[in-house]
Amino acid sequence: MKNVAIKENHLYNKAYKRGQRSAGKYTVVYVLRDLKARRVMLENPEKKYLNRLGIAVSKKLGNAVVRNRAKRIIRAAYRSIESELSTGFLVVISARSGIVGVKSTDVKSELETAFSRLDMYKNKKNR
Repeated sequence: MKNVAIKENHLYNKAYKRGQRSAGKYTVVYVLRDLKARRVMLENPEKKYLNRLGIAVSKKLGNAVVRNRAKRIIRAAYRSIESELSTGFLVVISARSGIVGVKSTDVKSELETAFSRLDMYKNKKNR
């Protein structure tokens, strides 16, 4: 299923100010409990709770091609681990300058580490 995007600027600001944070070499992940998760769940045809995802890439990173590649890599890495994560959260992933020229597997392993630090996995086994 396609990710539900965060479109409002105030939600990004809430995640930055009040959310839990985990920084890595390529990304910074902010996680905050979504107060409108029930509304999003009722709008969803499958009637499941979802995470709303926001991706932030600064113009300092490079031109449009570089920024779009960074967003595409982050989206692919998140999509591969999304089913293992707890739901009902605002998730904001901000790209850092180190992400330029990096493979998606590197970003995926960093996101796995960040989400395990933030206790976002459903099954909290040996992560």
